[in-house]
Amino acid sequence: MKKSVLKRLMQFVRPYRGFLIGALISAILSIALTLLGPVLVGDAIDYIVDQHHVDFPSIARILIILCVSIGVGAVFQWLLSLCTNTAAYRTVRDIRVQTFDKINETPLRYIDGTPHGDLINRLVNDIDFIADGLLQGLTQLFTGIATIVGTLLFMLSVNPLITLVVVLVTPLSLFVASFIAKRSHKMFREQSKTQGEIGGYIEEMLGNQKVIKTFSHEEEAQQEFEKINARLYRCGQKAQFYSSLSNPSTRFVNGVVYAAVGIIGAITAINGRLSVGQLSCFLTYANQYTKPFNEVTGVITQLQMAFASAQRVFAVLDAESEQPDSPEAVELQHVDGQVAIDDVSFSYDPRRRLIERFHLTVSPGQRIAIVGPTGCGKTTLINLLMRFYDVDKGEIRVDGVPIRHATRDSLRRQFGMVLQETWLYSATVRDNIAYGKPDATLDQVVAAAKAAHAHSFIKRLPDGYDTVISEDGGNLSQGQKQLLCIARVMLCDPPMLILDEATSSIDTRTEQRIQKAFNKMMQGRTSFIVAHRLSTIKEADVIVVMNNGSIVEMGNHRHLLQKGGFYANLYNSQFAEQERNYTVS
Repeated sequence: MKKSVLKRLMQFVRPYRGFLIGALISAILSIALTLLGPVLVGDAIDYIVDQHHVDFPSIARILIILCVSIGVGAVFQWLLSLCTNTAAYRTVRDIRVQTFDKINETPLRYIDGTPHGDLINRLVNDIDFIADGLLQGLTQLFTGIATIVGTLLFMLSVNPLITLVVVLVTPLSLFVASFIAKRSHKMFREQSKTQGEIGGYIEEMLGNQKVIKTFSHEEEAQQEFEKINARLYRCGQKAQFYSSLSNPSTRFVNGVVYAAVGIIGAITAINGRLSVGQLSCFLTYANQYTKPFNEVTGVITQLQMAFASAQRVFAVLDAESEQPDSPEAVELQHVDGQVAIDDVSFSYDPRRRLIERFHLTVSPGQRIAIVGPTGCGKTTLINLLMRFYDVDKGEIRVDGVPIRHATRDSLRRQFGMVLQETWLYSATVRDNIAYGKPDATLDQVVAAAKAAHAHSFIKRLPDGYDTVISEDGGNLSQGQKQLLCIARVMLCDPPMLILDEATSSIDTRTEQRIQKAFNKMMQGRTSFIVAHRLSTIKEADVIVVMNNGSIVEMGNHRHLLQKGGFYANLYNSQFAEQERNYTVS
């Protein structure tokens, strides 16, 4: 599994192999100059025979060379960091861009079925962990390889026998690190998964604080959070415990290597086959040789976390993409608004049918109201019209063109959609209204706002149309946000409209004004109106009454009331008492 993850990561790194080559060259030169130091120090020691026999000119020359090598080595060390940082952060930038693009390509079924907090955690935290792991891994890889090869070559040039002792003990250090790494990877994967879970829970709780406080659910929410947090603590503790064993374990092995080199080197020096300076040089190299193993095991936590996070990010990249438009798909332009829903069946879950054998024909310019109890399939029908979901069976046609044979983009441009749940982003009021038509002039934006009865409250804002709205419109009331969403649709002036509880958060007086604006905008346009407040759909040409995914009644308001069926019961339950009180008064 780790091999496949590493292979995919390397595919993202490949475009920046120039920086990797630069990093490798910098590492080799930096380590070569660093390893030159012990040789120079050893030579300087050999120039000191006793207090009366010191070759100061030679020592001074060595010190000058040592200072220059340290300075140049520092420059190459800086270049190494620059190259690895550039490669690592450009790589994770590409991963983050591809992941975000993938989320835009996935069908809504995937977005709706995945906790949003978990997706956010993958896009932000998990990719940051990959960056840390790549940065540490690349740096330690280049410096480690260069150090190991360089020290071996230098040690071989000094004394092959002692070098052989160092090499023979090295596999023990590698075995210890590998043994611990295999057992800690599982823990880091569980830790990463639990982090995503706690991120999703926090996002859910923060977004619904009003509901939590309304129902005094703070204590239960806290308990659930502590339960998830306790699981995160347990798996995190185990992951850190196992990974923390690797560094001291390898340091112990390296200490054994250093002691063996010291003892054998001292015996060799006593026998006259090694000078004191060479012994000092060899001990330094033995320490330098074991250092990369310590550093690699020291960053094993980040490496394991990076692999676990990469698996979660790649799971998003591997998610099924939305079926692309076929090459023969047509571009819908200037449609008349004729819609035919022919024998359509659909369900979110195959085990529970929702819409069965649905038939509906809509003439251009008709106003179609869709009513019915909660869960009957009203909003689902809108999702199918917009191709947020594709039908399981049957066909939907716009102006005689099956929507499966039209590009999604051109289909959705034919509809203006106002939802019950408003969405605004952090930008100016003008930018939010012009979201669907970025090239709109200020006069056009103002005209749309006036048509939506939003102009008056916008002018009262600190900077008018240039007022910056906080994230999700947090500095506006729910009704004001909905007015801006209505103005956004009015600016686009589409040939067809979808109004899904579009005035649910607006007071009755403003709703009456908006209804007049809608009536004007709907003239000559095919309109689909989803409503719970039946007073808003009296003027509809056709009222489609749905229940359990099927049409149970169809007709205009007067006809359905006279029929005394399902619609009449719905209407009377809302308005009969009000009308009686009005008549008495």
